[in-house]
Amino acid sequence: MLSADTRQRLLVAVAAATRFGSGVLLGTGLAFYLGRDDASALVVGLVTTAYFLGMTVFSPFWGAVADVTGRRRAVLVATGLGATLALAPLFLFSGVWVPILSRGLYAVFAVGFAPVMLGVVSARGGDEGRGRSLGFFNAARATGFTGGQLAVGLLLGMLAPEWMYAVIVAGSLLSTLVVAFLDDSAAPKPDSQPTVHELLAEVRRRLIPAVDDRDHLRRNGLWMLYVALAFRNATVMGLFGLMPVYLPETLGISEFAMGALLAINPAGQTVFMLLFGRIADAWGRKPLVVVGIAGSGLFALVAAAATLFAGPLRLVVAALSFVIIAAAYSAMTTGALAFIGDVAPESRESELMGLRSTAKGVGGVFGPVLIGGLVALVGYPTAFAVGSSMAFIAAGLAGWKLVESREGVVFPGRGAVPGDD
Repeated sequence: MLSADTRQRLLVAVAAATRFGSGVLLGTGLAFYLGRDDASALVVGLVTTAYFLGMTVFSPFWGAVADVTGRRRAVLVATGLGATLALAPLFLFSGVWVPILSRGLYAVFAVGFAPVMLGVVSARGGDEGRGRSLGFFNAARATGFTGGQLAVGLLLGMLAPEWMYAVIVAGSLLSTLVVAFLDDSAAPKPDSQPTVHELLAEVRRRLIPAVDDRDHLRRNGLWMLYVALAFRNATVMGLFGLMPVYLPETLGISEFAMGALLAINPAGQTVFMLLFGRIADAWGRKPLVVVGIAGSGLFALVAAAATLFAGPLRLVVAALSFVIIAAAYSAMTTGALAFIGDVAPESRESELMGLRSTAKGVGGVFGPVLIGGLVALVGYPTAFAVGSSMAFIAAGLAGWKLVESREGVVFPGRGAVPGDD
């Protein structure tokens, strides 16, 4: 008989793996199909841009709704159903813009999963075990990404697009069903449930706070973390949005090998997330954030360098780039999530987790367009190398402004603050 804690961890793992796995199948599959139909690098990149545009707007919205209502599980179920229904246009219509628009609509709902689930997981970990708890969630997330990338390499050559979309729908539905059984009793509950008008007014206040209601963004330099994540994500999402075309067409890699290479990143994260979760609790959050962001720039340089080699060595260099981004992402994400969990007021944790997704979304909106446009002018290797500069700038900003959060909350110019609200 499983203990209650083990059962909840299993539910979190299955929900995360299926949600992110189905998302990977969708994003990689749509980009591949567009590239196969001779769409330009800029158009292929718009598949990623559409997703992150939805993330930018709606990730903090769903996080704020969950915090205001105290009903995290209900928000997870509602957004899961919405994401599944958003896939309907892929079965009903055709044309180059249908995949892009459907991905954007999918993002409106799917992006609610991460900030709300992170709030659930962070609360369950508590102050002492937050890093390990978040590391477990991110390892489950990485498992979903790994399975999705391995599956996409196999399924692209086996299934017609409609059947691929059916697999994605099944994964999305399974994730939605699983979260319905989560225990969200640790979520702070309001004294009374707000009306729809009160809910929207409070969400608006949180997302567009007045000047005198922004102290929570100044804790330990939190606002600069969001800026750095935006720059970093512009680099990484600019590259990843083009990988389903870059790997087979520029590097000459088969569909199956492409899936295997793309799976290295999330597979590596499965291990690195658990490792860095312990490091975050033992050594601190800021070093992981800075090193992880800088490693994202190194990933872009190594990916560009793969074109300098031929034969098996080209494959080895490409594989190395994905090992680097696996470690870099794991360090950055574990450090950033623990940092936010440390400094966030209890009643705003999901909201601030969602704001992290918004910051990443800003980079994800502009990165694929910028790097996709550069590819048309200077080719893939140079575009990737130039794109790496945004990640290195981000690492410098994080190193400059972030204040280590493991020892407590600090307001610039005012010193440490005892306790938390």
